[in-house]
Amino acid sequence: MKRVLIPLLAATAGVLAGCGAEVQPRGDSGPIPVTIENCGREITYPMPKRAVAYDMSATEKMFALGLADQMRGIVLPKTAEEPAERSPHKDDYERVEILSDDVLSREVVVDVKADWVLAGWNSGFSEERGVTPDLLDQVGIKSYMYTETCFDYGDNPARVRPLQALYTDLEQIGEIFHIERRAERLVADLKHRVEALRNRQPETERARVFVYDSGTDEPFTSGNQTTPHTIVTLAGGDHIFSDLDQRWTTVGWEAVVKARPEVIAVVDYGDQPVEDKIAYLKSLPALAETPAVRNNRFYVLDYGQAVTSPRSIEGAEDFARYLRSIGR
Repeated sequence: MKRVLIPLLAATAGVLAGCGAEVQPRGDSGPIPVTIENCGREITYPMPKRAVAYDMSATEKMFALGLADQMRGIVLPKTAEEPAERSPHKDDYERVEILSDDVLSREVVVDVKADWVLAGWNSGFSEERGVTPDLLDQVGIKSYMYTETCFDYGDNPARVRPLQALYTDLEQIGEIFHIERRAERLVADLKHRVEALRNRQPETERARVFVYDSGTDEPFTSGNQTTPHTIVTLAGGDHIFSDLDQRWTTVGWEAVVKARPEVIAVVDYGDQPVEDKIAYLKSLPALAETPAVRNNRFYVLDYGQAVTSPRSIEGAEDFARYLRSIGR
């Protein structure tokens, strides 16, 4: 009987591989751990069984990779609740437990016996709040910081542009969960769509775009190390603060006025209604003569697209359609 079963099992494995099934390399106690470099650290990851993701960037990377069933839960701040309701992954949000609607904390992930946490540096992980990869290691919890936020981490920050950082995260999460082929297919699709956007860049002068997150005395806006910069430039716009080698930062209103934006992209999340943000911008006398305000060209950028996730490409596609609709 054994002589018959062994070749049959081998043949079955071959058929599954040929059909695109994920065949995991296994040791005596399950899938073989993988070692990857994350934000300058070499980390060996056993296969996570109780994964926790923080906020929409981490969560939607997991959902896009089909990993909802392998998640213990999500920490989703209240500001992201409305964008999550609008997400095409709404069904996944409804079936994965929301562990907290506050910021990431060590207590939450320890209480639910998480074995792996996905978040960003200073976007979930925090020295001040005592929830860092090193501190989680001490209680037996592995972690992965998304690559975009390595910009702010450690003595030798890794500066990886958001688009490449997105590809890196998807591929490495694919390795950690032993779904490499699924991750490769997703990344290939995203790259194809990015190339299509680049091939449709306008030949005329690009529309000058100001990204407004929040702020009254000083606007809080995007530098060139964030996804909104990627969205604007892929769509064929000219990001007015593309020379700021930072992530999110404050600038003076004078700099905005001087740049004379033609479009203002307003990030929509749960801090305040986006209509109130637009009304405030329209009320500022200094902005009154900018082309964007004069022509009422405000674009609502959904938070789920503005964070680094596969939906960032959808965000660029949507914004490109808007720019073409106004002749830019």
